[in-house]
Amino acid sequence: MSPAARAIRRAATILQSLRPRRSDLRADALAGLPQAISTVPDGMASAVLVGVNPAYGLYAGFAGPIGGGLTTSTKLMVVTTTTAAALAAGSALDGLSAPERDSALVLLTLLSGLLMIAAGVLRLGRYVRFVSHSVMLGFLTGVAVNITLGQLPDLVGAPSEGSLNVTKAWHALTHLGAISWPAAAAGLGAVAIMAALSRTRFELMGSLLAVVVPTAVAVASGTDRIATVADAGEIPRGVPPLVLPTLSDLSWELVGGALAIAAIVLVQGAGVAQSAPNPDGTPSRINVDFVGQGVANLGSGVFHGIPIGGSVSATALSRAAGARSRWAAILAGAWMLLILVALAGVVGHVVMPTLAAVLMYAGVMSVRPADLLEVLRTSTISRVALVGTFVATLVLPVAAAVGVGVLVSLLLQLNKDALDLRVVRLVPHAGDLVETDPPAVLPDREPVVLDVYGSLLYAGSRTLEARLPDPGDADRPVVVLRLRGRTSLGSTFFAVMAAYAADLHDRGGLLYLSGVSPDVVERFQHTQALDVQGMIRIFRARPALGRSTGAAFAEASSWLVEPRPGRPDLG
Repeated sequence: MSPAARAIRRAATILQSLRPRRSDLRADALAGLPQAISTVPDGMASAVLVGVNPAYGLYAGFAGPIGGGLTTSTKLMVVTTTTAAALAAGSALDGLSAPERDSALVLLTLLSGLLMIAAGVLRLGRYVRFVSHSVMLGFLTGVAVNITLGQLPDLVGAPSEGSLNVTKAWHALTHLGAISWPAAAAGLGAVAIMAALSRTRFELMGSLLAVVVPTAVAVASGTDRIATVADAGEIPRGVPPLVLPTLSDLSWELVGGALAIAAIVLVQGAGVAQSAPNPDGTPSRINVDFVGQGVANLGSGVFHGIPIGGSVSATALSRAAGARSRWAAILAGAWMLLILVALAGVVGHVVMPTLAAVLMYAGVMSVRPADLLEVLRTSTISRVALVGTFVATLVLPVAAAVGVGVLVSLLLQLNKDALDLRVVRLVPHAGDLVETDPPAVLPDREPVVLDVYGSLLYAGSRTLEARLPDPGDADRPVVVLRLRGRTSLGSTFFAVMAAYAADLHDRGGLLYLSGVSPDVVERFQHTQALDVQGMIRIFRARPALGRSTGAAFAEASSWLVEPRPGRPDLG
């Protein structure tokens, strides 16, 4: 079959998989409606967190679910506004004036989408597993606390001062005389409604009622002392117009913000895939989900929406409402568009303290005390990672906090590689190899067969160096190191082996490497000097387990009886 024919066949298969099943459409349409309704307060609140017109959150709420629903491999994933992505976007746009912020938002959302697509195309999904659970938990907890503290002044209608959300909250609490009591009543009333409905059958409608009821009371009372959505920007009725980015808005701060948003969204999206398996049993593909979330952001960007990602809460709501296929998310976007067309004027009357309440309530409810206690009880390293990332998220821009999290995750991985490495001695017994503890010092004229558990990359190789038996003053010490299954051995490992072989050689001994894959043999021959190769004998891996190590042991035993000078056989 020609490449063109294969491409056509693949496209036909993809289109076939996107076709809605008539038996599922009604359930998916009904599941999409509460999702769209909940997006109204959540989307506007997220846009407020970014610091832009609340309408931009609504635009993202219609474009994201449609774009993501059509392209992600996790069929029930809902790609929509998330507080973590919104906080990162707000941090990236911090310091810009309102017009500059509106313009730069388009480029920021598009850049974020392009980075997500690039991550999927480059198959970077495998690296998500290196993000430590303690680091991610510390970051998300910091985001939740940051949101909660940052929205406190808006909740009570008080002015705020300070560059950090902690200082803004402190200023509001220490200047109670500046509180607008009508605004505080609306905000606290919204919190009370969500809390009261949290354990009832109306929980799914909690955020909507928390916005509608205080707004209705404010409109009925005729007060003009509470800021509304219309005060933050006009909510145009109808389909939002397409916009193009302004390249003059490009800056390093914007690029850094886009990288931070992409990293956050991709890790959260991987969590959604784990929590929402496909109903038909097909596996989710993390790199396809990366691309799908990127496509959703491109759609959001061209409609002036804010950055979005796979949402754990929105996906859970959709599943709880009876979603059966990807069309639940797609139809949720269609319902959102209908709301924009029909109710844009009504949305403008929403009082702003209720949106702050929605954000604060979401922030508080996203804190997971049980998970925090579990991590704090595990180990000192986990505690340091959690607390360090949490503090960084509170006091640093989000992009910098994400960088700290990535660095901490890398250090934890390197530390894990070092601590998990274990060296054992393999002793021949009745035709088998029995594991025992390795000797601290090598014996005279006796082959010592060693095997290694754990990674031999980077720090792992240096840990191996410290745990190999000491040649001491041994006469003609010989070590056989088993490397079965090792396909990724870097320069650090080769340097460690060269130094250890030299120590053995100085005492008249030899180092044997058994079970070595052909690729590693070739790399060894190209990277090691001839004198080093003369100190190390290589035995290639064989199909039968243990044969290569057995052959190395046998030759080492013979060599000790009858030394045979010359270069080793590397073939």
